[in-house]
Amino acid sequence: MGCLDDGGPVLVVAPHPDDEVLGLGGTIARLADAGAEVHVAIVTSGRPPRFSEDQARAVRTEAAAAHQALGVTQTHYLECPAAELDRYGHADLNAAIGALIIQVAPQTVFAPHPGDIHLDHQLCFQSTLVALRPHQASYPRRFFTYETLSETNWNAPYLTPGFQPTLFVDITDTLQRKLDAFALFASQQRGEPHERSCTALRALATLRGATVHRAAAEAFVAIRMVE
Repeated sequence: MGCLDDGGPVLVVAPHPDDEVLGLGGTIARLADAGAEVHVAIVTSGRPPRFSEDQARAVRTEAAAAHQALGVTQTHYLECPAAELDRYGHADLNAAIGALIIQVAPQTVFAPHPGDIHLDHQLCFQSTLVALRPHQASYPRRFFTYETLSETNWNAPYLTPGFQPTLFVDITDTLQRKLDAFALFASQQRGEPHERSCTALRALATLRGATVHRAAAEAFVAIRMVE
């Protein structure tokens, strides 16, 4: 996989269950097929009264099935409050993500884009950036951000950071796995033409692929690469 093909662990930081599939499900499957150890950190969990216990339990079951389909090595739940990270201690969020990075020791990290409209996404990016400060001899060599349909592209043009991809990963052979994995998130499915549909996911993959003359691709912004 070019710059990603060194066999080191990979960590995907997902604010909520399904963000990791929407953003890079095809890349996760491709990395797993290549023998990479892929970890997914689900940063938040739904809590009453905003989310019922049944809702939280259902989405975890869906995530487990989707991750198995993609070949995820391990799923980590950081148990921060969903849709309330702006009220959560920023130092606590930094510490939670930082501790997992020490535990997993990834060579490559993916996180949501800082321009996403959802505050949980913005704060997860900021805390991941803090955790990845290169202030010791050993740290992750690559840091990328991914795009999430209905979050990244709904920001305010010119007022928030735009998603300008610098890395494209060919997912021609794993696109269907991504779509199948997202289909397992029954609670998150929306009908066409809503962006959270398999049709929209396929359309985005086709667009990103055509940009680099491939049948399907996922796009990322490189924050840091040390080779």
